[in-house]
Amino acid sequence: MPETSPSPVGSRQRTARHGAARFEDALHDIRERFARWRGHVPTVIPYTGYGSTEWVRVLCRVLLSKPAKPVKATKAGARAKRRASREQGIRGWRSFTSVPVGEVAVSIEVGGQRLEVLADRGGVVDTKVPVHLEPGWHVATLRVAGSAPVEAPVHVIDPDARFGIISDVDDTVMVTALPRPLVAAWNTFVLDEHARIPTPGMAVLYERLVRAYPGAPVIYLSTGAWNVAPALTRFLSRNLYPAGPLLLTDWGPTHDRWFRSGRAHKEENLRRLAEEFPDLRWLLIGDDGQHDEELYARFAAEHPERVLAVAIRRLSPGEAVLAGGRTKTEEHAAGLPWVSAGDGSNLADQLAAAGILNASRSDGADGTGDER
Repeated sequence: MPETSPSPVGSRQRTARHGAARFEDALHDIRERFARWRGHVPTVIPYTGYGSTEWVRVLCRVLLSKPAKPVKATKAGARAKRRASREQGIRGWRSFTSVPVGEVAVSIEVGGQRLEVLADRGGVVDTKVPVHLEPGWHVATLRVAGSAPVEAPVHVIDPDARFGIISDVDDTVMVTALPRPLVAAWNTFVLDEHARIPTPGMAVLYERLVRAYPGAPVIYLSTGAWNVAPALTRFLSRNLYPAGPLLLTDWGPTHDRWFRSGRAHKEENLRRLAEEFPDLRWLLIGDDGQHDEELYARFAAEHPERVLAVAIRRLSPGEAVLAGGRTKTEEHAAGLPWVSAGDGSNLADQLAAAGILNASRSDGADGTGDER
């Protein structure tokens, strides 16, 4: 989450900032001046949002990028456009070299309502817009001065829904071994995004869950940086995971500390979702390579009426070594279904045994991957 929610234009008050944050801001100013000198312009990167029938949470980020070049309507032009599309974001490091534009006004239009807010110092917009919408998928139109408008999908959750999924990303839906710094750097900055490995059977498990609970929201909650959101969205779509918002964070110093806390980011969003949707009970899905077990156990103890079950994907011995070992949390919420397995197929079996998922496996959830 941003360190502060974006405010309507003209209402922001500056707060004292940590020395590291001031240094980062000065560095961004230098990079921004150089990028603008090269002709780069502010561009909105839209992210998937969510909401209720009375409000929506809109997410995006403002970066400086090269203006889009017109492509001639020829076969060669079409091939060039497809090639550029394939190459966009292929290497993770490219997403970290873009320059964020902080405290810029972003116009949001959704459901006939219009609002202007300021992006935070990292260029991130994370704000609530009061609006009345029907359940289902909608579009928010986002714009900054001097750029073309872009559209951000927004999932309005049905007020009659009683079940939702909150899922970790790294080592849960795809194998990354994120906690090990060097491996994380390789996966983030070097590895071709098409070479990222989906966790066996997990996409089929998620599909079975959303079929069993029509209209159930799927929210991907990760400590990853907003920079990788487009690549993660493409990964999820390419491997047939259900569409849903990504709740990521902004790496680097904050106004009062050297580094953002990934654990605090997850805790804050779990509590926020519990407050925003008091009638939903969540299936919490994570892995045993980070702090998911501890976080989920604490959240379930604080909000027992908000948690239906916890599913933990166990890392293989090799993955556990790369991830720096497994967590050793022994505390599980009393009376709460808590299942654990190495792949989506066995998790599905255990969730079926707990009465949360239909026991039928005719859809091919065999743990061999995402083929159907």
